[in-house]
Amino acid sequence: MKNTTRLCSTKSIVTVNGKFPGPTIYAREDDTVLIRVINRVKYNVSIHWHGIRQLRTGWADGPAYITQCPIQPGHSYVYNFTVTGQRGTLLWHAHILWLRATVHGALVILPKLGVPYPFPKPDHERVVILAEWWKSDTEAVINEALKSGLAPNVSDAHTINGHPGPVSNCPSTSGFSLSVAPGKSYMLRLINAALNEELFFKIAGHKLTVVDVDATYVKPFKTDTVLIAPGQTTTVILAADQGAGKYMVAASTFMDTPVVAIDNMTATATLHYTGTLAATPTSLTARPPGTPPGRQQFPKLPEKASTPENTPPKSRRALTILCSSRSGWGSTRARRARPGTGPESWRA
Repeated sequence: MKNTTRLCSTKSIVTVNGKFPGPTIYAREDDTVLIRVINRVKYNVSIHWHGIRQLRTGWADGPAYITQCPIQPGHSYVYNFTVTGQRGTLLWHAHILWLRATVHGALVILPKLGVPYPFPKPDHERVVILAEWWKSDTEAVINEALKSGLAPNVSDAHTINGHPGPVSNCPSTSGFSLSVAPGKSYMLRLINAALNEELFFKIAGHKLTVVDVDATYVKPFKTDTVLIAPGQTTTVILAADQGAGKYMVAASTFMDTPVVAIDNMTATATLHYTGTLAATPTSLTARPPGTPPGRQQFPKLPEKASTPENTPPKSRRALTILCSSRSGWGSTRARRARPGTGPESWRA
């Protein structure tokens, strides 16, 4: 647990190795990854390797009560899996309760040694994680929702690498700063670790070249805005080809509706060219004409009338799952992967 201040308010959060966001894991295609997770908090914990193809290693996937019993306080578990046929950017996060709000990080899969990228190699790379922040304890938020039967309270802000940036009710809040050198290229590994919301990502005055989505190479194309769904990743190449200065980096919600409550707070960061004076004003991003701050509006699609031809039949199947406190999930016991040699240790 770590006391963390955001939005002029401090609370205790669950972290991995004291970091928020958590540490980045680097591996190469065909590597065998061994990670020991040591649980030193009061909650049960499990870690999911989002997007990894668990070929014959399903017990290492991480969803609690599905592929394993959760790691109880004071216990540890070794995740053991091989990265097969994948390279690019993925996400790891907690997969029990709402711990993933703060227990998350990047999983970077590099090409095999000697295998180049299918695009010009950038000069540098950075991980950029988009997420949500609640002033309240997230476990209290979801527990209250379960008791009331209502939707959980929306987050108080979005974050870029753990920082929301200045907001109206806490203007002193600092934001993440990305330093770049003129003429250099940067691979930005964008990750949406938000619980429920699609997010737009944009850097003022710059184009982004998309080269990879969910650890799969794509035909490169340029855009000024990237839309990323929860759990999705997008790798882009940024060319630092503008004049010296500071440029706003923004992450905002996919949409807002009068029916479903959505956090429409835009997270901001700064792209900072080396040599730029601190007093230099920040170039802002532009919104579509008529769009309120922090919101994106989309036309409503027409609804198709229900007819006997397009009405799906009612299901006659039922699934019952019994959970036993003695053995975890039903009568299933967690299978432990062989520890191997020298796995990386994590402490939650």
